Amino acid sequence: MAAPADLVLTDAAVHTLTPDDPVHEAVAVRDGRIVRIGSAYDLDMLVGVNTTRVALDGRVVLPGFVDAHTHLSTVGRYEVHADLSGTESRAEALDCLTARAGDIAADDWLLGYGYDESSWGETEPLVAADLAALDHPGPVAAFREDLHLVSVDETALARVVEDSTSGGGDDGVLVEAGATAVRRRLQPDRVEARRLLEAGQRRAVSRGVTGVHDLVRRSAAPRAYRDMAHEGDLDLRVQIYYWRDHVDAVAEVGLTTGGNGRVEFGGIKTFSDGSLGARSARLADPYADAPDDRGEWVVSPDELDTLAEQVDDLDLRMATHAIGDEAVDRVLDAYEGRGEGARWRVEHAVLASDDAIARLAEGKVVACVQPNFLKWASEGGLYERRLGERRRETTRLRTLVDAGVHVAFGSDGMPMDPLVGVHHAVNAPEASQRLEVTEALRAYTHGAAYAGLAEDETGTVETGKYADLTVLDASPWERPESIGDIDVAMTVVGGDVVHDPRSLARNA
Repeated sequence: MAAPADLVLTDAAVHTLTPDDPVHEAVAVRDGRIVRIGSAYDLDMLVGVNTTRVALDGRVVLPGFVDAHTHLSTVGRYEVHADLSGTESRAEALDCLTARAGDIAADDWLLGYGYDESSWGETEPLVAADLAALDHPGPVAAFREDLHLVSVDETALARVVEDSTSGGGDDGVLVEAGATAVRRRLQPDRVEARRLLEAGQRRAVSRGVTGVHDLVRRSAAPRAYRDMAHEGDLDLRVQIYYWRDHVDAVAEVGLTTGGNGRVEFGGIKTFSDGSLGARSARLADPYADAPDDRGEWVVSPDELDTLAEQVDDLDLRMATHAIGDEAVDRVLDAYEGRGEGARWRVEHAVLASDDAIARLAEGKVVACVQPNFLKWASEGGLYERRLGERRRETTRLRTLVDAGVHVAFGSDGMPMDPLVGVHHAVNAPEASQRLEVTEALRAYTHGAAYAGLAEDETGTVETGKYADLTVLDASPWERPESIGDIDVAMTVVGGDVVHDPRSLARNA
């Protein structure tokens, strides 16, 4: 007779998200792994005295979402500092900063994260004069959603000594190198890093995320993650990608892909270009709203080629940010003949051309795409202002999938909410950008697991795999027009219920 399960989720619609995607009524978990999937009647036989049995009243059970591109410390900053992501006007963003100022000391940094001037119907970001009007004695910095642009007041600019005048600054608007200098100045210590990660983790599990690929730079986050794992406080599976300026240290200590199942090393991350919002993504043709500008290289093609050679020689994996079409092409040039079978990655690939998409498929390069970026692709949106009719050629998910490219979804924290990303993928403005519901969900589960070399352990609901599960209040197949509004009823990681706002498990 089979041993009792630790947890049984029953009276559910369990979607395995395997290629044929059978739907079952129940799933049983023992010792952190799935031991059986099937009918409610059959799995009731695994219920013992100490089994937690949760009747889900028809709710949908999916594999846990894996966010394949995020920065969890930044997600935590939205929770700890002023969250500007939902603001609908310049005045509202400034009001949020004012409210936050009342909670901090006069000489502390006043920080806000996530504003997007395009959502206000404006074209210009916050400037120093806006922030000076807040009358906060300490430095003020407000980060645009993409983090490639930060608005600062004079006090903040004076405190950022290195690179303080690079990337703009006359009007308090810093891009790329200037924004990096501000982020470096604000890098948290180990204690603060943990506080931010814990805040980010709460957000993640509340939206059904069970694993993240976190891209870190000069950060205390890796140590904080390991502290949390050691103390039993890490509710996520974490794969860490270190920035290119850590590659020598990674080589010296001999890191290889893998870890203990909760904290793993993924590879080396770098940039090639910037962002469309900051007009720093590198384009083959000029910006529609800046005819003399084609963006910039954050890392030059020659430097990128040298790094790719080094990473390949070390048998490591490489993930490169590339948004503009010229940037994607140059990254694929650097990857040519390297990283074979290692699932090297291009992050974002927003303007990948037809030729680049064919090269991604042929080279078995993973495209780690952010479907939530499609919010800027509609008529009259940010991409139309930056690109004109080329907006139709952005984030072409349908084209990528049909070409055979391995697609993984991540949020980049804009926002960290897989259902929002799935919603945009399903309801994108152009046919070349749209996926079916199952395809989009698989990109946030199996596709993301594949990108992390973990598809044998996570990404589908199958016996033997980790019991990483997400329970939704409603079916995304039945309401495709409003997927982003669906609530997450429960999140399970390794058989442990880590999010349960309705106390479903305790009331079972």
